[in-house]
Amino acid sequence: MSPSLSTLFAESLKVGCLGFGGPAGQIALMHRVFVDERKWIDDDRFQHMLAFCMLLPGPEAQQLATYIGWRLRGWAGALIAGWMFVIPGALIVLALSWLYVNYGEVPLVAAALDGVKCAVVALVAEALIKVGKRALKTSAALLLAIGAFVALIFGAPFPVVIVAAALLGIARARLFVKGVATRSLETPVLQGSRGAFGQALLWLVLWAAPPAIIALTLGTDHVLFQIAQVFSILACVTFGGAYALLAYLTIEAAVRGWLTPSQMIDGLGLAETTPGPLILVNEFVGFLAGHNAGSPALALSGAVIALWCTFAPSFVWIFAGAPFAERLERNTSAAGALAAITAAVLGVIAKLALFFAAHALFARQIAFGPTALPDPTSGIWWMIALALAAAVALIRFKANLLLVLVACALTGLAAHAWGL
Repeated sequence: MSPSLSTLFAESLKVGCLGFGGPAGQIALMHRVFVDERKWIDDDRFQHMLAFCMLLPGPEAQQLATYIGWRLRGWAGALIAGWMFVIPGALIVLALSWLYVNYGEVPLVAAALDGVKCAVVALVAEALIKVGKRALKTSAALLLAIGAFVALIFGAPFPVVIVAAALLGIARARLFVKGVATRSLETPVLQGSRGAFGQALLWLVLWAAPPAIIALTLGTDHVLFQIAQVFSILACVTFGGAYALLAYLTIEAAVRGWLTPSQMIDGLGLAETTPGPLILVNEFVGFLAGHNAGSPALALSGAVIALWCTFAPSFVWIFAGAPFAERLERNTSAAGALAAITAAVLGVIAKLALFFAAHALFARQIAFGPTALPDPTSGIWWMIALALAAAVALIRFKANLLLVLVACALTGLAAHAWGL
């Protein structure tokens, strides 16, 4: 039986408020609430929905919530489940962003953030291992991951790497896998597709409207349009979760003068302490971009535009694709593209790990073409040791993320007190 909209709202809000621990923890929480406790959908349907969302660009956990809402109560359910997953964490990140720009330079706060930086480096290392276990199932996947890493080291644009990986995956699937795509066409389109297509078109217009209005009123050189442009592009090419976009976003933000690599690491640490998707770090970037452009009003506007252009596209993908989800799940080309993109994302995260380690744990960097490598003589050794300890705690002992973040922040304060 389908839930009432008010019940769906309450359960979705609970998921949004309790969804700590990244996509894995959030997906597990949704499974417990929607499958185990409420029994609104069965486990097979849940796994199918998750597999489809993994094929889409953008935050898969938010898209899964949106898809579940659509399945239960149509377009209204999709909006409730999708936005309630995001809004609680977004409000907290907005408050933390304000605190950061006003008090981030206070010595004690800066010392705690130094400790958080170590935890962030460990988190990226953990993500690298998790994606590696999922992605490196063939020698071709390993070669693709290495190729993506090398291409990024030498300055290849992130969207180009992802698109190239998808095309290679499609070509390989068509060459080496026969017959699966033909069978997929026999799966009927789900009912309600016509209304879903209308909603997809509506959300495409809603997504594009704010950037268009900003371009017409303020011009395409204005910081708000630049924020909308960057995050709209990322919404179309960021397969593999938040860590996949951070390497590209960090470079874009630094080139545009929005924030420094060190501030990006701080933002990621703050986003890790909040419920909701890790990709809420985009809101932090938008806030700082507006703040550095000149005013609190621009900071708030930048955060809102970044949030909108990050999450509004998910409704386009779900409304347009959900009616064909079963067909797409069995499509050889789509499966090949996803496998190749997952392997390439491993190379992206490896590049991100190198970038964050160089800027968080070393006082100086050595230029290697467009890439900054750590200068071994400038290592901040207490931070390197703390990052290694945090990595062992997360990867080997599966420690609670929030406890690791708190421990690292306290260690940063202790290091400051000892004059390290």
